[in-house]
Amino acid sequence: QVQLVESGGGLVQAGGSLRLSCASAEFTFINYAMGWFRLAPGKEREFVASITRNGGTTYYADSVKGRFTISRDNAKNTVYLQMNSLKPEDTAVYYCAKGKTDLAGRPQYEVDYWGQGTQVNVSS
Repeated sequence: QVQLVESGGGLVQAGGSLRLSCASAEFTFINYAMGWFRLAPGKEREFVASITRNGGTTYYADSVKGRFTISRDNAKNTVYLQMNSLKPEDTAVYYCAKGKTDLAGRPQYEVDYWGQGTQVNVSS
């Protein structure tokens, strides 16, 4: 059974930073693109970022470009999301997502497994 376990969420003031981690197990991590999505109250789930299996190419939503950085450590089966210059509108539950294939670009990047999510709250 694929396991995706997020951590690192919390409460931070606007302008602050957080680093999310997603530890993965029970699949060959290096073979798949990985990504992050978020779900805010009253909104639809939103793509945040994705990364190719070797980490060489990354993709971002326009709303986070220049502020967030996705990375991965294939030796640790972990994907990260460094979030800087956080804004109140970044408040959401953030979900780690395993790609169905090694394709990370949109719209090819499709998800087949989700983590349980980690809450990020940004106060103004």
